[in-house]
Amino acid sequence: MTAQTATSPALGAAYALKCRECAAEYPLDASYACLECFGPLEVAYEPTVVTREQIEAGPWSMWRYESLLPVVPGAGSRPGLQPGLTKLVKADNLAAALGARSVWVKDDSGNPTHSFKDRVVAVALENARRLGYDTIACASTGNLANAVAAAAARAGLKSVVFVPSNLEAGKIVTTAVYKGTLVAIEGNYDDVNRLCSEIAANRHWGFVNVNLRPYYAEGSKTVGFEIAEQLGWRLPDAYVSPVASGSLLTKVDKAFRELTKLGLVDEHEYQVFGAQATGCSPVSRAFQDGLDIIRPVKPDTIAKSLAIGNPADGPYAIDAVRRTNGAIADVSDEEVVEGIELLARTEGIFAETAGGVVVATYRKLLKEGLIDPGAEVVLLNTGDGLKTLDAVAPTSQPTFTISPSYDDFENNYTGENA
Repeated sequence: MTAQTATSPALGAAYALKCRECAAEYPLDASYACLECFGPLEVAYEPTVVTREQIEAGPWSMWRYESLLPVVPGAGSRPGLQPGLTKLVKADNLAAALGARSVWVKDDSGNPTHSFKDRVVAVALENARRLGYDTIACASTGNLANAVAAAAARAGLKSVVFVPSNLEAGKIVTTAVYKGTLVAIEGNYDDVNRLCSEIAANRHWGFVNVNLRPYYAEGSKTVGFEIAEQLGWRLPDAYVSPVASGSLLTKVDKAFRELTKLGLVDEHEYQVFGAQATGCSPVSRAFQDGLDIIRPVKPDTIAKSLAIGNPADGPYAIDAVRRTNGAIADVSDEEVVEGIELLARTEGIFAETAGGVVVATYRKLLKEGLIDPGAEVVLLNTGDGLKTLDAVAPTSQPTFTISPSYDDFENNYTGENA
């Protein structure tokens, strides 16, 4: 099946939605599944030309890469929150603690709602407006709910977001404060997602991670674009990505391949590594068992932002890891907390649980000899630790409590960090 002519404005070099399984093509509308084989759709692009200078002259946000995204080019002032260009931190203290040569942390906690989800929502929102939706919605484990509610408020649209009822209290509050509709579901994320798929089929709403998913997913490429630009237009030796649905891992890989094809970076072999919490590790299990399919699991982990038991992009994450000779590993909840604390005490970066998963997994990969300690590695921190305070509250308390007395202080202070 070939692409039909879209009735909406042209989206730069994007020309169709293409099935990732059978390569059937469809118009750039609100579709996410192939009618031929039921495979997932993604955005396909015509060859294009863009220079480093053109990108560097762009806005100080992810929109400097608009020519590489499925959005109407030159749309002027965009109504969103202008995410992107978050810090790439040289983590020398962390590297020394782990016996590694060169470690960077791509810290997406600096986005408007403090997670990388602002990027994907920005691209989905542009297409929701293009396709005439006045309500945007999502199924979420928390960060996406924050991002959708905030972006809708900024754009003057309605929002309806669906989350598991046992979500961290901080993520409930930081979604509800925008005063859209927040629906708590008695079930896990996979239950929420199934309900949202049914609602999307019956209401004219733009579900960013259902009927708008092909556009939404492309927003994650900007993480990869920024890493390359911030490294001086070159690729690292490896990156370690948290794995929930698997989309972020695959899209950073796609970004690196696109930059290479466009000649914006020199060709350079790199490895892709995935990180999961053991309590929800279907992709890690499949990789370690040598499987190509993902066996769904029931999540049971403090890393709730990664608690997707039936990840849509899991098989594609495994493909990217195997193609680059990487690996996917998982760590316990105790190790997740250790990862959060290690990053905090060495680099002053307070990551949410997903970031703890990444740091702890990197440490595990080093110990098991699965990643070269001499490799230049980028760790992806996708969110702010203030969103998951409960995870570290038991181990992050005052060193000691005293009366307002100097003698009392001297009697208790040892001069060492806790």
